[in-house]
Amino acid sequence: MASAMTLQQLTYFLAAVEHGSFSAAAEALYIAQPSLSEQIRRLEHSLGVPLFVRTNRKLVLTEAGHLLLPRAQHVLVATNEAEESVRGVRTLTGGTVAFGTFSSAQHLLLSGLITDFRAQHPKVRIRVVGLNSSEVADAVRDGVLEAGLVALPVDDRGLDVSGVVWTCEVVYLSADPSRVTEPPTAQQLAEAPLILPEARWGNIDPTRRQLLGRVQRAGVSLSPVAEVESPALALTLAASGVGDTVISLPLARSLGYLERLHSVSLDPPLHETFAFITRRDAHLSPATRVLMELVTKHLAALETCDPVISHIEGAGDE
Repeated sequence: MASAMTLQQLTYFLAAVEHGSFSAAAEALYIAQPSLSEQIRRLEHSLGVPLFVRTNRKLVLTEAGHLLLPRAQHVLVATNEAEESVRGVRTLTGGTVAFGTFSSAQHLLLSGLITDFRAQHPKVRIRVVGLNSSEVADAVRDGVLEAGLVALPVDDRGLDVSGVVWTCEVVYLSADPSRVTEPPTAQQLAEAPLILPEARWGNIDPTRRQLLGRVQRAGVSLSPVAEVESPALALTLAASGVGDTVISLPLARSLGYLERLHSVSLDPPLHETFAFITRRDAHLSPATRVLMELVTKHLAALETCDPVISHIEGAGDE
């Protein structure tokens, strides 16, 4: 069975037509003349017809050669256009990077992150989507986003989770200093007037799942008095004395609530754990790799967040 024609063969064919001989075409392409002749011979073999009449003076196109000529030109023009269309993505002079983050990252990272990325690569568009970590995992798995930064655990089927994670402490916050004199027990968490964020996701939210597991192991239930979508709103309500909340320490600090609320660590300490996720064995674009490096830089600058090398055992859902 004859092999299919290649772009290299079409390039050599067009060069031979342009320069009138195999030797002149080979010289123009900086290759050995026998190599060019052999590729054109293979092209003729795959098509089943001769493309040139070989004369002592100049190559002459056969009827088949004349028919192939405009089509070969069109193929190479289209190939060059295809290469050019993705050149910006490869060289960071065009294209769009699509990245997902946990919802509260807008308060911790995104302003500085986007500013830095745009300063370095002003011709690359950036699309950063803030979602619950479960939604980010779904979007990366479905190919809607190329990569994401999520709070663990998430359903990691079909995903690769980075071997370096960041842990940030989660604290109990109240406007009443008497309620934070010591770490609350699981029983006290169950009885506290808690205002918890991520209302839409509830117990699927990674941090909520940790709290739920803690009180359930003590034989009690978690019953917040209010659930809201935004961590910022939960903090605002806590500062107004409506109830208490459990929020990551760097987020409370970033939003300026450590001056308005009293805080105490949980016992044992509770941490949010963040990691990058990508589709399993995915080839990331240069822009996404640069963005992830910048995310790492901004995470390292957060107080009370520390990088930890991990094998991510048990990161996914059971």
